[in-house]
Amino acid sequence: MKKILILTAGFGDGEDVAASNVRDAIEHLAHDKARVEILDLLDSCYGRFHDLLRHTVQAAANHAPKLWHGFYQLLGTAHFLEGQIDGLARLRNSLRDVLRGMEPDVVMVTCPIYSYLIDEIYRDGRTRDFTLISLVIDSVIKDLPWPRTSSDFFAVSNEDAGRALAAAGVAEEKIKVFGFPVQLSILPFTQLVREIASSDPARKNRPRILYLVNSARKKAPKLLDRLLEQSDWDITVCVGRDTGLDEMARAKAATAPERMKVIGHTRRMFQLLRDHHLVISRAETGIVHEAIAARCPMIVHRIGSGQEEGNFSILRQANAGVVAEKPREVVEWIERAFRDESRLLSLWRKNLEPLGRPDSALSMARFILECADAIALPVPQLRALPAVEQHPPIAPSRANGKSRLRPLAKKLLLCDLHTHTTWSDGKLSVSEIVDFYGQRGFDCLSITDHLCDPKRLLGKLVNLTGLVIPPGELAAYFEEIEYEKKRAWAKYDLLLMTGVEFNKDGYTPKTSTHLLGVDLKQPIDPSLDIKQLIAEIHAQGGLAVASHPHEIKSEWGKNTLYLWEHVEEYTPLIDAWEVANRDDIFNPVGLKKLPFIANSDFHKPKHIHSWKTVLYCEKEAEAIKHCIRVNRDVSLTLYRDHRFGLEDRHLQLPALEQAPSLVEFDQPRLAAKRG
Repeated sequence: MKKILILTAGFGDGEDVAASNVRDAIEHLAHDKARVEILDLLDSCYGRFHDLLRHTVQAAANHAPKLWHGFYQLLGTAHFLEGQIDGLARLRNSLRDVLRGMEPDVVMVTCPIYSYLIDEIYRDGRTRDFTLISLVIDSVIKDLPWPRTSSDFFAVSNEDAGRALAAAGVAEEKIKVFGFPVQLSILPFTQLVREIASSDPARKNRPRILYLVNSARKKAPKLLDRLLEQSDWDITVCVGRDTGLDEMARAKAATAPERMKVIGHTRRMFQLLRDHHLVISRAETGIVHEAIAARCPMIVHRIGSGQEEGNFSILRQANAGVVAEKPREVVEWIERAFRDESRLLSLWRKNLEPLGRPDSALSMARFILECADAIALPVPQLRALPAVEQHPPIAPSRANGKSRLRPLAKKLLLCDLHTHTTWSDGKLSVSEIVDFYGQRGFDCLSITDHLCDPKRLLGKLVNLTGLVIPPGELAAYFEEIEYEKKRAWAKYDLLLMTGVEFNKDGYTPKTSTHLLGVDLKQPIDPSLDIKQLIAEIHAQGGLAVASHPHEIKSEWGKNTLYLWEHVEEYTPLIDAWEVANRDDIFNPVGLKKLPFIANSDFHKPKHIHSWKTVLYCEKEAEAIKHCIRVNRDVSLTLYRDHRFGLEDRHLQLPALEQAPSLVEFDQPRLAAKRG
């Protein structure tokens, strides 16, 4: 089993995207022969401070680009990093323990701070037993510390970056020009614009414009008005997670639904770029490189930091894009691009051909796997992972001459059916929570992010916070979980279910309800009343679960008691009631002998230490739901991940005690990844 560790930091706009795309490419090529882990140790070690700093610098990037540029230069300056090594003891100790625990064959870093810390860890003369690769997605290398690190290889996005590294003293044989690792074309994609073309063949060759509202938000309404004035253009608007922009854009789209589509947060940006003729956007690193790979010329609506200037310089030198800050200028350039049988557009697209590398992620993944194969140093084995139990397949058999299906064998299943991700107020993304639970050997996981009733006043207010799924992004939420289901099963033998926690919050606990829909197949309108919601959940074969139905005692949180106040009315409708949530046990649920389950209500890594459900049934979705409905062979366990403390006492505990966030998050992960 090849082990690849990717270390990232959520400060830039392209590092996380690049890291995820490289992981997907490795897993696509190696299948179950490689294990890839992505870690943001800055987040693990510094928690809320890291979040605050990240949000601050991202806001600066949007609203104060000069401030952002200054911060980015400071963060990336070699002298600054070298001077801060002693102040980064917690991060250094965490990284040391991760390396010792995972024993990777290859380490790829997207932030130079990790390279400096690795140099510090191995300063005592020990030889690194892994290949260190620096993934450099920056277009402007000047003043950045990459050349002063001891990486074995530098994976860069273009020849200019490679030449800058060589000029700074990096040996040419260490520089590998792969291109920016864009999303694999094999990822599922619903082509929104082509749905229009298929319904009306006459629209097939109409100009298709993609507008990413990632800057100049105050100008967005005026630009949309200008774009909609052109009756022969089809427009797709991506508003991200901004609910205010979403409402504004959808109101304008309602005036021309046949010509304008609005989407929220999406993981299919590369496919969207491939399906449009032009993109209007800020010159963010990930967007620029994915647009180049997709051969989609850019109209840059705003240039912020120095990195964005460097990104646009690639387009400017290739004559494949322009800057147009005023809405009128944007429309004029689009008109010019399509004039004279799209002569200018054709030139731009042709100029992008030699720059674009749509297979960059696969090329990079092949190189990483080759480096992993080349590691021949003996590695001490601390603990071998138990073999993943292979379930007997459902196969046809014959009885009395009739064909029937042979059922799966029953087994004990460890389940958590109430968890939250970054789609609402959770700490981990969908892929991260799959890795987090998969590494701990869980059998069934349901992601149930918050969805508020937009007809209630509190629901309208909460929808503005970004802490719940915006109604316009519900389809994308389902699509992302659907994609992760295959990876969860292939990599961890983990059954992943799509769920939603429907929030119907009133002004008092007795008028508030949180209802889980588990194993949903498609979105449900959150404005339906409770009984209608339950009926829709059941129509999809899902479970309707009363979430924390009684008083919460263990930590602060709003009580949602409406279902309990009407327990007799809802008992025939609810499939199960949470008898335990996080650290709370609701004795009245047990005393009434209601069907029950226990969940963590997971929001952040430390919540893994909580009540869970153990089922005895076949490892299959319908069998799990049936077991819960009839409430036989259902039990609870107070989950504590003691494996690390019991099996790895030889590790340096004083160093670990300096990193409390690592103790509660990464240590159990390390124990699960040994071998």
